[in-house]
Amino acid sequence: MGVDNSTECCQDLLDFIEAAPSPFHAVAETSERLLAQEFSELKEADSWSVEPDGRYFVRRNDSSILAFVAGSGDVAKSGFRILGAHTDSPNLRVKPQGGYVKNGYRQVGVEIYGGVLLATWTDRDLGLSGRVVVKEDGGVESRLLQLDEPLARVPQLAIHLNREVNSKGLLLNAQKHMAPIMGLADSSDEFEDWLAAQVGATTKDAIQSFELMFHVLEKPSFGGANQEFIFAPRLDNLASCHAGLVALLAGAKTSTEATRIIALWDHEEVGSSSATGAAGSFLEDTMRRLASDSDEGGETWFRAKARSSIISADMAHAVHPNYADKHDPHHMPQINAGPVIKTNASARYATQAETAAQFAMLCAHADVPCQNFVMRSDLGCGSTIGPLTTTRLGIAAVDVGNPMLSMHSCREMAGSADHGMMIRVLERYFLT
Repeated sequence: MGVDNSTECCQDLLDFIEAAPSPFHAVAETSERLLAQEFSELKEADSWSVEPDGRYFVRRNDSSILAFVAGSGDVAKSGFRILGAHTDSPNLRVKPQGGYVKNGYRQVGVEIYGGVLLATWTDRDLGLSGRVVVKEDGGVESRLLQLDEPLARVPQLAIHLNREVNSKGLLLNAQKHMAPIMGLADSSDEFEDWLAAQVGATTKDAIQSFELMFHVLEKPSFGGANQEFIFAPRLDNLASCHAGLVALLAGAKTSTEATRIIALWDHEEVGSSSATGAAGSFLEDTMRRLASDSDEGGETWFRAKARSSIISADMAHAVHPNYADKHDPHHMPQINAGPVIKTNASARYATQAETAAQFAMLCAHADVPCQNFVMRSDLGCGSTIGPLTTTRLGIAAVDVGNPMLSMHSCREMAGSADHGMMIRVLERYFLT
């Protein structure tokens, strides 16, 4: 009854998402899984000694991570196979001086991170996660924080006070309407005191800074009459991070001539222009180090790039039955019908004819169906890490993703069969 929902790999995805309410937690969870499979951590500030077929990872800012299995061949002749995705998702982020009191309520000021569907964050039980930098005993350290408790809520205005909300729509001002309520209070210092206690700091003055964000508390789950769906926060883009990680680990003990890399970046939802974003140097720095010892003439890097490829994996837009006219009528991806190749004539996606054909052939060899997406010609197209990465490195790329609904909602929806299919294609990519 129902579709083959690849229950085991989807449940692992749901567990991964639940463990990763922030990019810092996503990187921490990824690191734990890599260490469990005998990957060794490298530090950017240290000298590296990389062995053929060796398994390694490196982190930057604890919100981006690269993991790779070194190739057995000459890097100049075998190149790199790269899977890119991103660890961040749209959410509500706490301002530096976040705590305040208004009309007897203790509230927290937030900035809107990324293209948030604001209405979805109202009337939800919210937890808090991220990292806090604490100064104790003369030293400074970063501490992860994950509070999966109903701490806060952004309550909507009652319909009795907004009679036209259903006919004219809900209009939300990010500054005025989105500050969560955390309690009743008479002191604007209570949030800082409370936060110090949560991270084990002696006083609020020990807190030097923080990067904190709210997350919804509903657990990721299977859904639909036949469990053909998965309902979860942060599917965009932790689903692609998980698929890339699982695919890399599945073949990590198999020797290949090419070096296999997963690059999981932060800051995609806000443009990627940071040291930890895809527009930064993290991937290039790592690849150059891996190519630096192989050739006296300095040609290795350029030869390796010419033999390399990139799959940029981000989620794709499935056709919405209630808004089908928002799609091009000939490009309507269906949930549980396989990965989607994303194309845009203005290069908002990195896909080219050859890279699209190569990915389609990977799907065929993995016995996985493949779909295509192009934005309606009269609507603007979003973008991904693909164009940024291929521009910086000069390596041809394809933009792909699994189809989903409710993208950038605090709780999204995708297909339970699609995730396993994407993993199979990525396994094929790394090992072919």
